[in-house]
Amino acid sequence: MKKLYLQLYLTVVASLVVFAIAAGWLWRVLVEVAPPPHAYELASEIAQGALPPADAPREAQQAALEKLSARGRVNIALFAPDGTRIAHVGPELPPPGAGGHRHAYPWHRGRLWTLELPDGRRLAARPPRHGRPAFAPLGLVVVFGFLAAAVAVGAYPVVRRATRRLERLKTGVDALGAGDLAARVKVEGKDEVAALAASFNRSAERIEGLVSAHKSLLANASHELRSPLARIRMAVEMLGRDARSELRSGLERDIAELDALVDEILLASRLDALAALDRREDVDLLALAAEECARVEAALDGEAVSVRGDARLLRRLVRNLLENARRHGGGTPIEVAVKHRAEGGALLLVCDRGPGVPEAERERIFEPFHRLAGAREREGGVGLGLALVRQIARKHGGEASCRAREGGGSCFEVLLPG
Repeated sequence: MKKLYLQLYLTVVASLVVFAIAAGWLWRVLVEVAPPPHAYELASEIAQGALPPADAPREAQQAALEKLSARGRVNIALFAPDGTRIAHVGPELPPPGAGGHRHAYPWHRGRLWTLELPDGRRLAARPPRHGRPAFAPLGLVVVFGFLAAAVAVGAYPVVRRATRRLERLKTGVDALGAGDLAARVKVEGKDEVAALAASFNRSAERIEGLVSAHKSLLANASHELRSPLARIRMAVEMLGRDARSELRSGLERDIAELDALVDEILLASRLDALAALDRREDVDLLALAAEECARVEAALDGEAVSVRGDARLLRRLVRNLLENARRHGGGTPIEVAVKHRAEGGALLLVCDRGPGVPEAERERIFEPFHRLAGAREREGGVGLGLALVRQIARKHGGEASCRAREGGGSCFEVLLPG
């Protein structure tokens, strides 16, 4: 993963390095640093030694100047103390100003250097330009300004790209906070911003799923509660006129169904809100299954397997699977098996020889309040039992699934870690 702070840091460092190299090159090319004063004195002594005396004929001084110019390949001129030109090589140079200047002339079609010889004469020299542009100091400032602008322009797209993604992420968070549960942001890049966007999308998807599940739960619960309540209301109205035992039994059955429905709704809601199990302990799954199998006279086979989890929730898982097999197995024997898994943990199997579950419905039956066609006419059941089975299995780090049983029927598998 590319680190965002490294991208920004390396961009800034690279920009500064480029700027420093360019500025150093420009300084070297465009700015000459004047040598120290003693260098001028030494150069004056050397130049006077190379030239004939001041009273020598002009032809001798011209010849010496040409010889001196040929060595250094410079334009050069020799002036008397009063500024009169004695000799020169190349284009005519302006006479040095009075006062013994020992520094570079101001920019004037190239740099002009002057030396005052010990005998009062002055030597002016200008190196060949070689096509080098002559910039004024203000021009140098303008060049550096352009370089700074180039650095700013180069860094802008990188920084803007990162901040633009953050702005889109903020827009997505605002939309989610405003109630748009379908709000998502585009994942771009492989840095922290991209990871944050992916995390936001996962969170938004989870929130949308939870809210949809709760809405569905409440909507179906309200519908499912009406049926037993309506029957109870009618039975109560009839109880005063006809207190038959069948009526009382039906009333008790409806009340028990209503009580079980409320209990399952509460448990489903609690599991949805539960981030992790409240308690974990070693549970003998075979012993627990044996107790529940005895209630419905189911056949049990297997070996002792210990799993870590909530014993009360695991008991509810086994009970719901057995109740589902009893309710939809068509009165066929229920077979339960507990096995060790090769990779650790336990495998719980609850099988029946009923009509089975169509392949297209084997995932949907684990949704709250989903029942197979015709199941509403069967006795009992509100469609929450298998949903609770999967919820409990996943809270324990496992999974629940349904598959067809060879020879007919269904087999429910629950995988639980050790």
